Amino acid sequence: MNNLITDVKSLQIETLKNLKNSKAENTLRAYQSDFKDFSIFCTKNNFSCIPTQPKVIALYITHLSKSSKFSTLKRRIASISVIHKLKGHYLDTKHPIIMENLHGIKRTLGSRQKAKKPILINDLKLIIKAIDKEKIRDKALILVGFAGGFRRSELVNINNEDIEFVPEGVKILIKRSKTDQSGEGSVKAIPYFDNQEFCPVITLKDYIKNNFTKDYKGKVFKISDKSVALIIKRYANKAGLDSSRYAGHSLRSGFATTAAEFGAEERNIMAMTGHKTTQMVRRYIQEANLFKNNALNKIKF
Repeated sequence: MNNLITDVKSLQIETLKNLKNSKAENTLRAYQSDFKDFSIFCTKNNFSCIPTQPKVIALYITHLSKSSKFSTLKRRIASISVIHKLKGHYLDTKHPIIMENLHGIKRTLGSRQKAKKPILINDLKLIIKAIDKEKIRDKALILVGFAGGFRRSELVNINNEDIEFVPEGVKILIKRSKTDQSGEGSVKAIPYFDNQEFCPVITLKDYIKNNFTKDYKGKVFKISDKSVALIIKRYANKAGLDSSRYAGHSLRSGFATTAAEFGAEERNIMAMTGHKTTQMVRRYIQEANLFKNNALNKIKF
């Protein structure tokens, strides 16, 4: 019997480890940060944060709705649910008191997010021209991030051994991403650009050649994912653009929107960005076609 109890305990520990390993470190940190905020709310109001009750979640999201986006409310609920699962507790996040409250908040606030602006071709050129010659790392980061439709987490985790220069351009191995938690990996291929000043392949090759030895196997950019947004904002501001309208995601959305504007097929955009569903990509295509396929183009004054 004692052996059985010991085995069950070890299995529980191993199961918790597996559950944690099923999520990327950044994702787990986000869950923990969200849950910490929920815990503070519960402590102040004498509620139990774990296990908690649907009515407490309903009160919490009402509290958040005064100063948060609708998307934030949904993310907080998801985070609280995941932490409960990791701790072995069940939480009914589909309970009517939660769902009806969300529905009411959505009707009051609206669910459309005020998205950051994508970096399109003209903005990209201005930003690149604003980068000093000695800041080749920042130039490589921005050009590669745009050309590959990279997520910030993917971009900062590129290792030197993940990069292969070929006659056509460069191939970059993505070992793990938001939509590939199992680590199957994928490869992004970036061809040479005709305009060398804005060519991500040439810039990346020069950056690596001048900063690393051939046998170097560490991270190429050596920055955090949060630094990506700060770098973009710095050069956007230097280029005379409104830096508050840009973020780390602006490179990825900029690629998708620009590719759509130039007629790239939906599946080819998804192959580069790694999107698993068409919903977000179609938003980029719709944005690209706002003026291109505008009915007013048929009207002559």
